[in-house]
Amino acid sequence: MKFFKRRTKPASGADAESSSDGVNAPSSAQPLAPQEDGNRDGADRVKQEAAQDPPVSSQPSAGHPDEKVGMFERLRSGLSRSRGQFAEGLANVVLGKKQLDPALLEALEEQLIMADLGLDTTERVLESLRHRLDRKDLAAEEPVMTALRETLVDLLAEHQAPLDVRLDQPFVILVVGVNGAGKTTTIGKLAHRYKQQGLNVMLAAGDTFRAAAVEQLQVWGERHDVPVIAQHTGADSASVLYDAIEAATARKVDVLIADTAGRLQNKTHLMDELSKVVRVMKKHNDAVPHEVLLVLDAGTGQNAVSQAVEFDQAVGISGVAVTKLDGTARGGVLFAIADKLRRPIRFIGVGEQPDDLRDFSATEFVDALVDFQ
Repeated sequence: MKFFKRRTKPASGADAESSSDGVNAPSSAQPLAPQEDGNRDGADRVKQEAAQDPPVSSQPSAGHPDEKVGMFERLRSGLSRSRGQFAEGLANVVLGKKQLDPALLEALEEQLIMADLGLDTTERVLESLRHRLDRKDLAAEEPVMTALRETLVDLLAEHQAPLDVRLDQPFVILVVGVNGAGKTTTIGKLAHRYKQQGLNVMLAAGDTFRAAAVEQLQVWGERHDVPVIAQHTGADSASVLYDAIEAATARKVDVLIADTAGRLQNKTHLMDELSKVVRVMKKHNDAVPHEVLLVLDAGTGQNAVSQAVEFDQAVGISGVAVTKLDGTARGGVLFAIADKLRRPIRFIGVGEQPDDLRDFSATEFVDALVDFQ
């Protein structure tokens, strides 16, 4: 097992420590020998890619009303493509309509499906809308839009639950998802968030399969001055995470964030391996992981819903982070994810900066999405 932490000299790369028993004696750790050329090449490539990432903002979280307005505008800007697909289409359907007739319902259904809500969620929204609206109130389009907004907020509000990492120590977050969903970037942003809150954070490189995955996580660790527990590529992921829990406990870490190998939800043997990782972690402490956070790429549309269901069956998802909402017009899939999975939406990603990984707010999300200004 290796303990990685940023050196004081930026050009030197990551430090690596290793205790004599692998876990319990970090103070006696010895420097590791240089990695093989293949691994070094992978690490250099990852660092070059990371150097191109936007710089980490050092500004504190928004608290002043003007700053909150600015944060909402960033959210609104991040959802601009989805808003173009969602709100503008709905406006074209509703404007000028005086009653909720079958033609209007059919047009609304078409627009909601095009916005990636899916058939089941669309039907639920329309049914709720029917109950909210009385024909005599439909003198203009505003009541329809007001009722639709309230319906959408209600759909998401029951799944709005911020993640409280102060419930245990160390609080263990296991991050799962398919390759390319943004797991490692989400982990880096979470490390930044919790460090900003004054918490002691540790990362665990449980993705021992993908080339350069360990090095990529080490770069995030260096960037945020967070230690990374890792072994060599190809090592047993369950063993890495078990050791990481022991190290986090010994060091009195507040939050341990563990990466896992990306896997396709339709590959049974890979999902079984993920279930094994969770079982091994529970041998150390039956309460861990305290959070199984599923990272979903909004750009995959309804496939994200399928991923959510399969991962939940395999390891029991307790929270969801929906990423890359700024790069897709399919933001409506978040409604389908919430409706189908019925698990808390913890975070949404609407940009490249660390602060663009936001706590999910149903009201803010809908207001930023259903906007006709």
